[in-house]
Amino acid sequence: MYFTLCPLPIPCRDIVLASHLRPLEKKDKMGNKRNVLWNPCAGHTRGQQVTEVEIPQELEQLPGTSAEFYRDWRRCLKSGKEKYQLLLKLEGKALSRIFQAELGFGLLGEFLTVLAENVCHEDRDAVLQILQSLSGTKRFGLNLDLLSTSEKESTRDLFRKLQSMSGGYWTPGHPCGKAEGEAHPTDTVLQKEAEERRVIELMRCYQAS
Repeated sequence: MYFTLCPLPIPCRDIVLASHLRPLEKKDKMGNKRNVLWNPCAGHTRGQQVTEVEIPQELEQLPGTSAEFYRDWRRCLKSGKEKYQLLLKLEGKALSRIFQAELGFGLLGEFLTVLAENVCHEDRDAVLQILQSLSGTKRFGLNLDLLSTSEKESTRDLFRKLQSMSGGYWTPGHPCGKAEGEAHPTDTVLQKEAEERRVIELMRCYQAS
């Protein structure tokens, strides 16, 4: 004699099949990215768009070693603007310290391309400091020789832009070339000449002349 099991009523059966499930929590809905601007007042500004809302957790602190930099540069930063901002935040001294042993293969070309695509008048001095620091890293000459054709063109484009930004006297906070008060004409000329010499020296160093 054979016995057949009667199926559970549909409502009971659904309850049994779903007994191992648990309710979703907020973190399950939001995914792995962390919203660094999360706060209880955010709901009052729904109509206002905020740039760079989602930032990977690894970038809550700036990289302090070459390994941390490689991780952030390769995995966390998705756009050229994000990479450009990281270079500006680190500045020349921090980059020089991070890469005091050696600048990784291919990074110099990527740096030059990112700088060329995003440099602006207000960042000119910071970009010059970055270029100066990178030129002092070990095996800089070898990295320079290994630049691709497009990276070399980006280097020339970067220096063309830097030269075009030196048309007038410029100081941080006064991108239009007008400092507070009246600058002495001699000081203005000397400042301009010093900046032009600095750009020319870096052009020779980067073989962009």
